[in-house]
Amino acid sequence: MDLHGNVSWRLAQNTDLITCYRLAPHEDALESKKRAVDNLLSRIESGKGKPAYKAWIPVPILLPGEKTSTRIEPGKSLYAQVAPATIQEGIIDAGIWIGYAWADEPRNHAVVMVTGDDKEKVSGTAEKLANSFWNVRSDFEFVAPTASLNVSLDKAIASKKHPFIISDMGDNPTAGGAGDVTWTLKEILARPEFNTEYGPSLIYASIPGPELVKKAIEAGVGGKVDEYVGAAVDNRFAPPIKLKGTIEAIQHGDTYAETEVVVKTGSVNVIFTKKRKPYHKEIDFTRLGLNPRKTDIVVVKIGYLVPELYNMRADWIMALTPGGVDQDLERLDYKRITRPMFPLDKDMKDPDLKARLVTSSDDI
Repeated sequence: MDLHGNVSWRLAQNTDLITCYRLAPHEDALESKKRAVDNLLSRIESGKGKPAYKAWIPVPILLPGEKTSTRIEPGKSLYAQVAPATIQEGIIDAGIWIGYAWADEPRNHAVVMVTGDDKEKVSGTAEKLANSFWNVRSDFEFVAPTASLNVSLDKAIASKKHPFIISDMGDNPTAGGAGDVTWTLKEILARPEFNTEYGPSLIYASIPGPELVKKAIEAGVGGKVDEYVGAAVDNRFAPPIKLKGTIEAIQHGDTYAETEVVVKTGSVNVIFTKKRKPYHKEIDFTRLGLNPRKTDIVVVKIGYLVPELYNMRADWIMALTPGGVDQDLERLDYKRITRPMFPLDKDMKDPDLKARLVTSSDDI
């Protein structure tokens, strides 16, 4: 699993060998998949079968991935403890799940799980990792500077460093955002700095607009479009916006977007897609005739920057924008999560972090 998932008691019961990524961004995804398969094959080939013990510890911490990246402390040192814990005799695997902050479910919280055949080591290892996590709970901070969108745009416009990347965090589709919130694009297009082609160059990636894409195909490259877009799924923060502009590029065949269209309005190039698509790689832009490295400002619906974007940035800020994955958790109206929960309840007492041994899936 992605370490930003939730492991409920029920999932722990029904899963014999469970593991999660140990890096955020998830550069160890393939390594984690291999570990899962290796563990499975080892248990089958050795005849040992299912783990004798599974320890599960709920940790009442709720944090977004943008505060728990393993690039920086304390996440870096916390997750560095996981691999050494798994090489002990009697341990199969261990994992720390940060949890998913936005679904407002009782299972939304951090979890430590350890599997193995040595009861004391399985329980002790789980408790050590859980206490390590709890002890650094107050040290987690955003992995980059954060600000309102207007302040972020002010900084980007004034900066001499290009590309200046702004993360449109509240509608990050890779974290569960709808991807079609128009609020940020509306605010950008309202800024007078971008009203003419002589303003700072900006790429906005991206927003689904199937009707606009359809009309752009009919008009062709160089043609004009005048169409309402966005807010078909999430219109809580802004309605669909009417966009007028010139079609700069049309690309078919993308695995996710199916069709991509670049429309220029003023000094802004907006990428529209037939279907929702995250933009992570330089080639996502260059195949559309855009050069992000030569662009003043790049705004991407994302949270922390994945490696290619991170390596491309000259400077970077994360904008606290509204959306389904709003990073300002303390302003969200939680109703169903288990309380107390840090950091929503900052003065809560230390929780019980004793290992809970999980029933085998054979015994459910």
